[in-house]
Amino acid sequence: MDLSIIIVSWNVKKLLEKCLTTLYTHTRGVTFEIFVIDNASTDGTPSMVAEKFPRVHCITNATNKGFAAANNQGIKAAQSTYLLLLNPDTECIENSGLKMVEFMNSHSDVGVAGCHLQNPDGSHQPSVRRFPQLADQLCILSKIHHLFPRIKPVTEYLLTSFDYTKTHTIDQVMGAFFMIRSSVIKEIGYLDENFFNWFEEVDFCKRVASSQWKVAYTPVTNVIHYAGQSFKQVMPLSKQKVWNASVRYYFFKHHSFFTYCSISFASFLSIIQLSLYQLFNFVYTSKNNPRS
Repeated sequence: MDLSIIIVSWNVKKLLEKCLTTLYTHTRGVTFEIFVIDNASTDGTPSMVAEKFPRVHCITNATNKGFAAANNQGIKAAQSTYLLLLNPDTECIENSGLKMVEFMNSHSDVGVAGCHLQNPDGSHQPSVRRFPQLADQLCILSKIHHLFPRIKPVTEYLLTSFDYTKTHTIDQVMGAFFMIRSSVIKEIGYLDENFFNWFEEVDFCKRVASSQWKVAYTPVTNVIHYAGQSFKQVMPLSKQKVWNASVRYYFFKHHSFFTYCSISFASFLSIIQLSLYQLFNFVYTSKNNPRS
């Protein structure tokens, strides 16, 4: 088998259906299998997959195991040379599977690769970043980048001047389209399940970079990404807590104890900041929109 496509889904049935339809429509010239790992959806996702895509291997979890743990379920069941971790809110508009397999075949030193992502309107979507450092994450946790979007630590972290028209060796690619050489899994292990969501692909790329393998971005193919559809269903404070837990754990693994403590303190302050904002917004809304 050339390619195992692993899709973790949570309450995005319609997007997943479109994703699977485009995969089967465009994927040719490679042998492939598809795994859908459903994280306890309540929208009928498993039934839809069974009815409309009988070739798909659907693993249904009784609870939401998170992104890393669910992907690992698919990785352990896969029997292919390459693994593609694919978000359910993506659409193939061409034979991306074949193009990425050919890219990996011709770049034997690449362990992980991502392609060019675009928004539903066809515009460019940024998908590469440098590894997180203390300065840029402090800016993001404090939300200062919303006031000063061109602040240097953040622009350097987001690689705002990156040339997406060329193939590059980079630090990390977005987990929405995450191609892995299976032999890399055997060497460095699975995704770290201590990450529930966010930073698991960053951690994996960090581990890849510490090995003999490279992480690459290539524009050989384009994929539509709707971006963050599952987590739009989560309230901002809950989402912030998940993100904060992931960034703290990442710094615990890969940075000094002092840096970890600094991030942890900033993480604590960010929750207070967001809680106060939500409280103020609730009071303001209630005052200006009283019940009749």
